[in-house]
Amino acid sequence: MGRVGRRLPAVAAVLYGALAALVLLGVRDVLFVYEENRCSMTYMYEYPEYLKIKLPKKTARRYPAYELYLYGEGNYAEENKNLILTGIPILFLPGNAGSYKQVRSLGSIALRKAEDLDFKYHFNFFSVNFNEELVALYGGTLQRQTKFVHECLKVILKLYRGQEFAPTSVAIVGHSMGGLVARALLTLKNFKPELINLLITQATPHVAPVMPLDRYLTDFYAAVNNHWILKAQDLRNLTTLSVAGGFRDYQVRSGLAFLPRLSQHDSALSVVSSAVPRAWASTDHLSIVWCKELILATIRAFFDLIDENTRQITEDPKKRMSVLNHHFVRHPGKIFEENPEAFTELTGVQQFPPEQDPVILLGTFAWIKVKTSKWTYSVYNDSDGKYFTFPLASHRESYSHIYCENTMLDTSSWIYGCMNSNSSVCLEATDLSWRAELLPTIKVVILKLQDYPSLSHIVILVPPSAGNKFTLDCEFFKEDSRTIQLPVTNLFSFGLSSSKILLNSSGLFYNVQLQHFNQVYQAFKIHVESHCQSLIERKPSVYRLHIPWSHEDSVTVVNVPSFTEISAKLHIAQPENESRVPVLNIYSSSDCQYEVILKTSFLQVLGQIIRFHAGALPVYVVSNILLTYGGQLNTLMSTGQCSEFSLELVRTAKPYKVEPIISIVVFLQGFNWFREIWDSLLLPEVDAAVLSSQDAWFPLVSLILFLFGTGIAYWSAVFFSTSLRIFSSLWLTLTRPTVLSKAKLITPRRLCMVGSLALVSWTTCGAFALFIIYLQYLVKVIKLSVNVRAEQNVLNRDLDHSKETSQNSIGCTVKNQDLIDSTSGATQSLSSSTTAEAANTLKIHVTVLNLFTWIVLLNLPSLVYWLKNLRYSVRLDPDPCRTTAIILVCILEILMNSSTSEMKSSQLLKIAAKVPLLLSVAALAFGRMHLYKVPHFVTFSLLLHLLCCFV
Repeated sequence: MGRVGRRLPAVAAVLYGALAALVLLGVRDVLFVYEENRCSMTYMYEYPEYLKIKLPKKTARRYPAYELYLYGEGNYAEENKNLILTGIPILFLPGNAGSYKQVRSLGSIALRKAEDLDFKYHFNFFSVNFNEELVALYGGTLQRQTKFVHECLKVILKLYRGQEFAPTSVAIVGHSMGGLVARALLTLKNFKPELINLLITQATPHVAPVMPLDRYLTDFYAAVNNHWILKAQDLRNLTTLSVAGGFRDYQVRSGLAFLPRLSQHDSALSVVSSAVPRAWASTDHLSIVWCKELILATIRAFFDLIDENTRQITEDPKKRMSVLNHHFVRHPGKIFEENPEAFTELTGVQQFPPEQDPVILLGTFAWIKVKTSKWTYSVYNDSDGKYFTFPLASHRESYSHIYCENTMLDTSSWIYGCMNSNSSVCLEATDLSWRAELLPTIKVVILKLQDYPSLSHIVILVPPSAGNKFTLDCEFFKEDSRTIQLPVTNLFSFGLSSSKILLNSSGLFYNVQLQHFNQVYQAFKIHVESHCQSLIERKPSVYRLHIPWSHEDSVTVVNVPSFTEISAKLHIAQPENESRVPVLNIYSSSDCQYEVILKTSFLQVLGQIIRFHAGALPVYVVSNILLTYGGQLNTLMSTGQCSEFSLELVRTAKPYKVEPIISIVVFLQGFNWFREIWDSLLLPEVDAAVLSSQDAWFPLVSLILFLFGTGIAYWSAVFFSTSLRIFSSLWLTLTRPTVLSKAKLITPRRLCMVGSLALVSWTTCGAFALFIIYLQYLVKVIKLSVNVRAEQNVLNRDLDHSKETSQNSIGCTVKNQDLIDSTSGATQSLSSSTTAEAANTLKIHVTVLNLFTWIVLLNLPSLVYWLKNLRYSVRLDPDPCRTTAIILVCILEILMNSSTSEMKSSQLLKIAAKVPLLLSVAALAFGRMHLYKVPHFVTFSLLLHLLCCFV
């Protein structure tokens, strides 16, 4: 039995070490394993200046920490010092801990663009200073920020009064939480929706908070999202674009940045920066505000949105969506034009009206007829323009599509459709260049012949090159021959198996459909190896992972021959009504073979679990500690001894004690009768029910997260115990330990301390009072540890000394020896029991301190916020943990002086030992989406512990 007892901690250490290692591997994948930064830095050509806008006295007095600025550079800044503004107003809202100076990238590039146009149009960029508040972690000031932005909009529009082209609305760019504040404007009672008609958000978590640490944050989200759903029809005149950062942004995962599609004709668009044309780059949470490629796309869109008549952003919602689609979804490689050919789709699929004005083609160029099904033409220093015509009649029966690509990336038209022409020359044609798509190194167009029954020819224009070198390729093909299905490997194959296909035809492109790739926990490594027949110089190959149900494509450009690794994982799971599958588009070289190998990436699967659920891990850790805490109380009740935290964690922290109960409740909530009983008891909605409805894999993922929480709880306890021993050793070397004695639970000094900390919590910040009592408790536990170690050392020395005395007392009489032995034994027994009692008390206090540590960590953001804003207000208002802090101060000030001797005889110990299991279940049931509820369950458990000391 002893060997088994000794072997168990070793096995547990290995098991929980492996679980903690898996967590670290997942964290590493999220934080460090992503594509390189492809963004260029944005630079200012002149020194940036920020002109502070004077606010009305009432507004300035109400919001002393907030300010409004106007951005400028050089002469432009000097001209604007008198605030005689004639441009188009854009308001930038920074996010969590963001600076108003982050507007400089947008403002500087817009200024350079306006200079190129001789200031025919220009923008005035305003920025709000929110004092770098931590609103992603503390939601108490979100409503205040929203009201201040409303006042700023009024002030901005007043600056333009009397101007010839005075604006009636302001466009808003919001970074991170600034985008949510902008959306919240619509929830204000006295807000006029016509004050804003365009909203662009950058890396804004629209769906839910990243860390729901207080109820003000979750309530704010609920109010904003419910308003946008209920008032969807009223918001159709507001055009909204949400840009997510992709996998480089580990602070806000892109799935949270996708706005809900509220209707079929929605005015909201959500994209990932890696899919934005001419950017094709994932950005981290901060670089999204200065990424040159993304900022250029934004500024180009702003200038294309200008109405020539009003010299302001157009009031036409359809045109606004058309422009945003042009620059952020599918770029045809042409400058945006407001004409019938410009696409006006809202779903990602181009839509063209049948009425199109014909284009007049120049007849002076040579006309060359191409009869082959595959054609390549390279141009260099050709002074004569040419037209190549492809008759469709001879190809319609054999082929279904025509594919063309062009390496000349200018914005001119290059492909046309000729209607009903029997001659070799087509002077009037339809411009098909709008149907092309721009990729990093080529422009491509795919036309389905069946959709163009009236076209007799396809015409390719090759203009005079004038020193430019470019290549054009066209081929007719059957769709089936270029569509290959590749089943993805099983999620639990751990990369041991693979799916493989060989593309050995001479096609210019392939569509590799990734079958059964539809869940966010799936993650694969796709290896594409190209082998070419000759060593001639070729244009690069382009690989695009296309996700049909959301704009989250990723593009990779490689030289051939090459061996390329592509990560395939999702930001959003496949919707229920979506039948299309993800596709790997390969734009290839015709004389190369491509081998595609797909394997499950176990490390990236861990990364996806951490990416989507890292915010809920504290709940699972606390749940494990509560189970351990209850197990210690049970052991104390049954044996009179308190077990070690790590041993009790191994024995009691089992997922089958918690997860089945929650699953049963979620199942029963599907029945109306149970739902009615649940609602009648005024119980909140179970978080697991919401998560399970959104994610079919969640019950299994929840089990994995519970095990991860066990590993974290185990090693955090090991770290805490090790740190406690180190501090105890240092304390022993510096001070002399006191004699162990039983302390009174309630004394005037402690009551005074309780009152003082309660007053601190009420008048300043609850988290500050919690932090003070935490430090006090920590010092108390260290002192107790020092005393226990000292008494154990004394006891061991006395035992050794007693043995020596017994051996040296052979000459004594038997009667005297019995008297000495009995006296020594009684003294040692008394000392041993006192030391054992103190050791038990130390073990239970260590567990309580473990629980309290997580309460302090969950409330730490409000403490940081309070310290940061201390110069404006001594009292944090609203305070999310004021009431909890006052209760905990009263409990812990008394509890830290308690011992296990009072608990052993308590009538409530049996209840106190059983309740932590229920609280562990409740924490997982109600705390995964509401982290701020977790301290309430811990507080209730500690309250029962305190009552056991008295009853």
